[in-house]
Amino acid sequence: MRAASLRITEIFHSLQGETSRIGLPTVFVRLTGCPLRCTWCDSAYAFHGGETMTLDAILDKVAGFGARHVCVTGGEPLAQKPVLALMRMLCDAGYSVSLETSGALPVDEVDPRVSRIVDLKAPGSGEVDKNLWANLDVLRPGDEIKFVLADRTDYDWACRVIREYGLDRRAPILFSPVWESLPPATLAEWVLADHLPVRMQVQLHKILWGEKPGV
Repeated sequence: MRAASLRITEIFHSLQGETSRIGLPTVFVRLTGCPLRCTWCDSAYAFHGGETMTLDAILDKVAGFGARHVCVTGGEPLAQKPVLALMRMLCDAGYSVSLETSGALPVDEVDPRVSRIVDLKAPGSGEVDKNLWANLDVLRPGDEIKFVLADRTDYDWACRVIREYGLDRRAPILFSPVWESLPPATLAEWVLADHLPVRMQVQLHKILWGEKPGV
């Protein structure tokens, strides 16, 4: 598998802007391509193009940044099967690895050392029918569930899903507002009013550098 390759949009060093790892210096490996088209997607530039790189070349570039944490993201990284081998190799090399996935593809084959950040797509995304609910049954300690919410309808839907599936007993839950449409303070007020067992987060990298690739 070391000779296998992946289509890569970018590899860069930044601060993790989301999840429980927020603020940690991290190397991001952004894969090209995604089968979903969420209405609020902030990485649509990764849908096409990119550069073909061998797994060894990817590891060499990651090593050059000298960071301990690596985040494999996209697009949808699991759409390219060799990413499973890449994540194993990163773990074997001693990195602390996280995976950001849309939740539309199976996560059960991901190396157990990887922290899987699994989205659940709310109605406002336009892709709610793509949620692979079976992923909830294979969550492990260290995994997280993320909701990106565009409005009150999305919020109410997420609350129902948390109750129906008992998500607070499965993994930490992350709530993020869509950058352009839901004021963070509004979402915070809803969370506090309902005493939800969730972690409210905003995208640190956008606060620091705005919306642009490679940060």
